[in-house]
Amino acid sequence: MAKVAFITGASRGIGLSCAKRLARAGWDIVIAAKTTDPHPKLPGTIYTAAEEVRACGGTVLPVACNVRDLESVQAAADATLEKFGRIDAVINNAGALWWRNMDETPMNRFDLVMDVNARGAYAVTEAFLPTMKTQKSGHVINMSPPIDISVIPGHIAYMISKFGMTMICLGLAEEMKDYNICATALWPETVIESAATINYGMGDPSIWRTAEILADATFEILQHPELSNGKAVIDSEFLRSVGYTDFDQYKCRPDSEPMALNSELMSAARS
Repeated sequence: MAKVAFITGASRGIGLSCAKRLARAGWDIVIAAKTTDPHPKLPGTIYTAAEEVRACGGTVLPVACNVRDLESVQAAADATLEKFGRIDAVINNAGALWWRNMDETPMNRFDLVMDVNARGAYAVTEAFLPTMKTQKSGHVINMSPPIDISVIPGHIAYMISKFGMTMICLGLAEEMKDYNICATALWPETVIESAATINYGMGDPSIWRTAEILADATFEILQHPELSNGKAVIDSEFLRSVGYTDFDQYKCRPDSEPMALNSELMSAARS
């Protein structure tokens, strides 16, 4: 029986890359995202993404899912379980980005990043927990960073929301250990090519890696839960730990050197 992954924000970018990577490995995929109609500024819908993933193999279910809306989350979870009868991986990739000082962050922006990032990841995970407990199996992966206080200034609201996602994984692994449910936070070492990278002016392709590095890291985390459970890992570091050596394959430009995603680069992107 094929394993099943539910991936939020999978209509484009990192989420879509993860979906295609798992599909190539024989997984069935749920494309969960808000975009059902073409967006004037962003590529892809849940349906165009589903077509791309089907071409990689496996069965694909596109479902409309707004992680800020509990009814939408539950409906997406119900559709997943009705279709496949199980869930093996919940990948919380949907994200909202706001990199500004606190005095430039009104409450509606704070609520946005909290609702999409921390609360959204919590809601999606909570919706699947009863099934994972019954199965006594499952793995939650949140796209969120190791807790590092150096990146907080200039990004207070955003980092509260992202560290919240990480805390879900660190706590869930301990709380659910009797049910064989694992949890891992995953974050890139470098800037990743994406719509957010482009829209926030985070350099150019010469310092970016492709989303495939996060897709490979996601796959390997699921293959090696004993190495990833209850941890916040960096994509390249984890891949090295399981034997990867060729990181040139992830460069956006073969003759360039990707740049580390750090507080200095994040601050530069805000200016």
